[in-house]
Amino acid sequence: MRAERLFRALGLVDPALVEEALALRRRAWRRWAAMAACLALAAGLGFGWLAAGGFRGDGGGMSGGADSGSSGGSAPADSAGAAEPGEGGGPEDGISFMSYAGPVLPLATVEEPPGLTAERTVTWDFAPGAYPGGEPRQWGAAVTDAYILRNGTDADITVTALYPFAGSFGDLAEIRPWAAVDGAAVEAELYAGPCSGGFQSTFGAAEPDTMNLDTLDGWAEYRALLEDGAYLEQALGPGPVLDMPVTVYEFSDFAAPHEEYQAATQAVSFAVDEDAVKILTYGFNGMDRDGNLRRYSYFVPDGVRNEPELKLLVALGEDIGDYDLRGYRNGGCHPGEEIEGVSCSVTRSESTLDAVLDRLCRYYEERYGLSRAGRENAFDAVPFTLYRRAAAELLVQYGVLSGGPMDRYADGRLDDILAETVYQDRVLYLSFSVAVPAGGSARVECGLWKEPSFDFGGSGSENEGLQGFGLATRLGSRLEFTRQSAALANLENVEITGQSFGFDPENGVTGLELDLEREYYYLEIRPRGE
Repeated sequence: MRAERLFRALGLVDPALVEEALALRRRAWRRWAAMAACLALAAGLGFGWLAAGGFRGDGGGMSGGADSGSSGGSAPADSAGAAEPGEGGGPEDGISFMSYAGPVLPLATVEEPPGLTAERTVTWDFAPGAYPGGEPRQWGAAVTDAYILRNGTDADITVTALYPFAGSFGDLAEIRPWAAVDGAAVEAELYAGPCSGGFQSTFGAAEPDTMNLDTLDGWAEYRALLEDGAYLEQALGPGPVLDMPVTVYEFSDFAAPHEEYQAATQAVSFAVDEDAVKILTYGFNGMDRDGNLRRYSYFVPDGVRNEPELKLLVALGEDIGDYDLRGYRNGGCHPGEEIEGVSCSVTRSESTLDAVLDRLCRYYEERYGLSRAGRENAFDAVPFTLYRRAAAELLVQYGVLSGGPMDRYADGRLDDILAETVYQDRVLYLSFSVAVPAGGSARVECGLWKEPSFDFGGSGSENEGLQGFGLATRLGSRLEFTRQSAALANLENVEITGQSFGFDPENGVTGLELDLEREYYYLEIRPRGE
């Protein structure tokens, strides 16, 4: 879900909707710590800590010392001014929108068959109701991307076609393309590349970190992501194998005096050798460090707060040894605020990280579905195995299993990995077979609803209300194109405000040939009456 739809939901205290905010550049806190009691009292824990990235609030510290954490955030820069050409904006690339939806990408093939050529026609349809669900509003466009594949050899050619599209698992129900070969719909297998974005500092260059998510901001960044083929190779290749042994501590059978302490918290403390053990957690709300001592804490489940009752502490490497359990009146876990009556059962077991991740992914899928009962569910569209693989990739590429984890994931909180896997932008691929007879041709059509690039409402940008669309002519494709064209349909309710195509609807020019040497075209429109 992009910000245009998110803004309509921010007033709702709904964990599933709030988690969608994780896909945006957002405010994040510098350190993990226990959540303050006031957050526990908010209905369903609300927007407070979910949008801030989990264990990144203010806490008392294990020894009760002054808090060393600080808070801050970064908002998208004002995009009223255009960037230089080739940097994602400017005369050649169009407006550098605050939210860039990615270009329409060309059909590709796994193989590189000699003698096969392609002709392409891309059509944007701006009919009201093209928006998913047939809503009568002018947002985005229905895109049909059609190809004629010609076989100039005397032998039949069969290729594995790949149709790439930018988006997220959370949006998949709306944006997944359809595909047809010679007029017949085909069943396509779905592949997904890793998170396409990167990370940015909470406070900027003056105090650099990798706490905040960043997204691709323009055409040039998509070109850098896809042009060498490594991204596609990873998408089609085998996923990570996480068969390393782990020790698992599962916390259950919770009890606490909730009638007196509504934010009753339990903390587990132990010493670690950071060179010998890595700690991963699920279901915990806070963490403090004091030398080689760690303290992880969670609000004791009360059947009211919307938080997971499954709580795991996973030791990768050596075991943690002895630990101490204590109850506190709230998530601050301050010395002197210990309370009696907080208890749980702790079960120790040995497993593999693969098995633990599989269990947690299934648990998250179940919770996600329950929170969105009767509404669009990402897991109705994304295969579980694809989601689980993407979560493992995020953990290996940027988490504690990487050589240099990003600050955002360095503390091993699997809750963030599982939630953000759903909403992080990536490039996905439909894969299907196409047979082209000797000396003949095959027609391939792919269609999708394409969300636009835009500037946030209320940002003060002069580009508010505009919608941007891009077209990549050959990025990531091995096909030999002999012709490409573009067309517009149902323009009655939109006006073109910027473009590099050369459309002229007032003089009847709604279709035209493209320059095969040009890598990228853009189109900007404004719905009439807005």
